[in-house]
Amino acid sequence: MNLKLDIALTHLKFRKRQTLVSVLGVAMGVGFFIAIASLMQGFQEDIVRRVIDNSPHITMKDEFRDAPRQPVEIAFAGGAIALRGVKPKTEIRGIRRAGQIMQALTIWQGLTVSQVLSGQGFLRYGSKERSATITGIEPDRERLVTRIDKDIVQGSLDALKTAGNGIILGRGLARRLALEMNDTVTVTSPTGVILRMKVVGISHTGVLAFDEVNAYVLLKKNQILQGKTNIVNQIRMRADDVNAARPLAAKIEARFGYRTESWDEANEGVFGVFFIQNMIMYSVTSAILIVACFGIFNIISTVIFEKTRDIAIMKSMGFAEGDIRGIFLLEGLALGALGALIGCALGLGLTYILSIIRFKAVGLVEIQQFILKWSVWHYVIASAIAMVSAVAAAYIPSRRAAKVNPVEIVRGAA
Repeated sequence: MNLKLDIALTHLKFRKRQTLVSVLGVAMGVGFFIAIASLMQGFQEDIVRRVIDNSPHITMKDEFRDAPRQPVEIAFAGGAIALRGVKPKTEIRGIRRAGQIMQALTIWQGLTVSQVLSGQGFLRYGSKERSATITGIEPDRERLVTRIDKDIVQGSLDALKTAGNGIILGRGLARRLALEMNDTVTVTSPTGVILRMKVVGISHTGVLAFDEVNAYVLLKKNQILQGKTNIVNQIRMRADDVNAARPLAAKIEARFGYRTESWDEANEGVFGVFFIQNMIMYSVTSAILIVACFGIFNIISTVIFEKTRDIAIMKSMGFAEGDIRGIFLLEGLALGALGALIGCALGLGLTYILSIIRFKAVGLVEIQQFILKWSVWHYVIASAIAMVSAVAAAYIPSRRAAKVNPVEIVRGAA
């Protein structure tokens, strides 16, 4: 083994320039893989954390997953029938028996429950107008289900209970209306009810989808605004184990019938974007490694071409095909290992540089720096891919070297 390794390293030392180019190619692939993986995973985990913190883990809505079956469909199940033009009943939407459902859910172990009424409203302040999603909450329960209490940057959640007609606005919504603390805004609901409400708090989650449209009032006030006395249209829940939210939501829906969604089901569209991002990342970094492997293939093929006579002599001295193949596989492994080592150092440096860059960007979320995920697995995976790719690139020319016929080569040279 030592002899084969010595021969392999001698070949690489003899062609220093090509060896350096091949090693740097592998190092670039590994380094960029680590940096991009750290950036992507950090961004994705930050989005998931924000979604989990700012939304309930489970939400029961005043709707059903499947439309109710009509009497004719029940009476002639499996028959050749067609039903068209069915109009929904005109009724006030809301969760029926919400109080009983709340009591039943409260005794579930590891579950915190809150009821809300969410609806649309129209906010007017001076000449500025803006539509918003107005959520009626019970402050003492809501702070246990979401982190609204921690997101309030001005005022307080308890001010809703002490103010006559208090309202808490998202910071983006407040800015668009040029509203500040203690200003009075006119709120109009779709039913035509108009209330003048005092700004008692401003919240900031960092997620634009929340901050630019959300407003919070007391549950009773929103029931008056929406014309739905003693009605709620959502029951929000927070589970002790966030990863168990989806199966728990399925159990709750099966028991009570109302559509119940976990946080990950409600945000499947966002997670679908994450999948596309990961595919792009792996495609780009894989392309860099493939190009680097062509360099390894080239250097080993060149060495084999130049050393054909030496290979024939080695085989005539007793080297088996496996020994010859092993020499060139060791060359590929050495190039991959050295490139992976340098690439890990490069990836660490790139990740550190990204971590100290400061900026302000407003998009899906508001961020002031790159959110990075430091993980040893990024280095392990990148190094493993690099070494496997390097050995694969060396395998094809090594097979050709192992099949050299020493008799023909020596006789031709003579």
